[in-house]
Amino acid sequence: MNVSVKPGKLIKGQTGDWEVVIGMEVHAQVTSKSKLFSGASTEFGGEPNSHVSLVDAAMPGMLPVINEECVRQAVRTGLGLNAKINLRSVFDRKNYFYPDSPQGYQISQYKSPVVGEGEVTVELGGGKTATIGIERLHLEQDAGKLLHDQSPSMSFVDLNRCGVALMEIVSKPDIRDAEQAKAYVTKLRSILRYLGTCDGDMEKGSLRADVNVSVRKPGGPLGTRCEIKNMNSINFIGQAIEYEARRQIEIIEDGGVIDQETRLFDPNKGETRSMRSKEEAHDYRYFPDPDLLPLEFSQAYVDELKAKLPELPDQKKARFIESLGLSAYDAGVLVAERESAVFYETVLAGLADKARDGKLAANWVINELFGRLNKEGHDIADSPLSAAQLAAIVDLIGEGTISGKIAKDLFEIVWAEGGDPRELVESRGMKQVTDLGAIEKVVDDIIAANPDKVAQAKAKPQLAGWFVGQVMKQSGGKANPQAVNDLLKAKLGI
Repeated sequence: MNVSVKPGKLIKGQTGDWEVVIGMEVHAQVTSKSKLFSGASTEFGGEPNSHVSLVDAAMPGMLPVINEECVRQAVRTGLGLNAKINLRSVFDRKNYFYPDSPQGYQISQYKSPVVGEGEVTVELGGGKTATIGIERLHLEQDAGKLLHDQSPSMSFVDLNRCGVALMEIVSKPDIRDAEQAKAYVTKLRSILRYLGTCDGDMEKGSLRADVNVSVRKPGGPLGTRCEIKNMNSINFIGQAIEYEARRQIEIIEDGGVIDQETRLFDPNKGETRSMRSKEEAHDYRYFPDPDLLPLEFSQAYVDELKAKLPELPDQKKARFIESLGLSAYDAGVLVAERESAVFYETVLAGLADKARDGKLAANWVINELFGRLNKEGHDIADSPLSAAQLAAIVDLIGEGTISGKIAKDLFEIVWAEGGDPRELVESRGMKQVTDLGAIEKVVDDIIAANPDKVAQAKAKPQLAGWFVGQVMKQSGGKANPQAVNDLLKAKLGI
């Protein structure tokens, strides 16, 4: 699969420009009630070691049994990444010794992963896009968790997470700066959430990224990479890349060499620090797991999963642009998170005339609703204003019952007090005045009282806006703005 790499932001050093080359390994926890090879619960937040089966604890004689739901979710994710699905894959043992891994090895996939090459298109600033190649997606077990703060003299081990299914999604080294890296993780998380294959909750560790960073002269050979482990914040990923790239450039320009190593990011200091020298694949002594047969399924199984995939963000964005005439930017904002797209489509479903008001509804969702939610720190899930209420407000504007200004007042009332927008418009006398006779009297009075402004407007027609403002003010914002404009033009002869 040929992916055109988008040039990134070059970094200026003492010896000229430098290019950053980034590849990522994203570990996404599979949405599944039980673990990859055991029936133990995957629920987050249980008492330490309360979700541990004999298989997870590596008791003698215990054999792993593959969880079909995890395989299904991995295949669905591969399809969502436009990737090749391998009908035959193999589970291997990756050998290393660490207290949070009681088996003394991790069951993973090495040479034969379940998903092969794919790609993800990401949106960048200024309406630009970049396509990032996916190298592979493989299934593996998560390790447990060491707790270092429970005792002054020892570390405790919680194996609740041990054996939970992870999808490791490995990108090609196609990412060229921090902006692209952040956009890539954001888009990947969005696709996983649309598919329902991972909840993408980075705070709970459901989505973590290992970020490989190297630098080179533009177009030159690849440099030595350092891996920044276990990043669980998109903003921190950006900060870590910026720091690490500059650190490497300074070392090389001072005549030093980069050691291939694993590093950690310290968000308090905004810097990376060395953790250990980087292992190579041969250090893990991979070999096929003797307790597990190769994983095989049919093309019909894949085709059936493909047929039932939900509409993904790129498809939804294209449909919004095509059928509703939304701008690429607006459509992109609406589809970025599945919850936002669902809310907007619920608003659409409540409109009397989607073709007429679909665009107007998008403006209200993005500017008024999202703006207010951000300001008050609400998620869309706990919005005080429902999709049905917003649809009613948009309907009232579209049919000419209220003006945009009145709609903003109505929005405030519904946000604070709730209620049915139509009933509120009736009970509070908020209807737009479209009676030309009533508007005409207001227009005549203002023209008569301001002869100097009349002369100015006749000489410079754009000054007529002052009259529109005065009429709207006197009518309490209820006059129909179009009717006001038309009357003023006729009366002023402009």
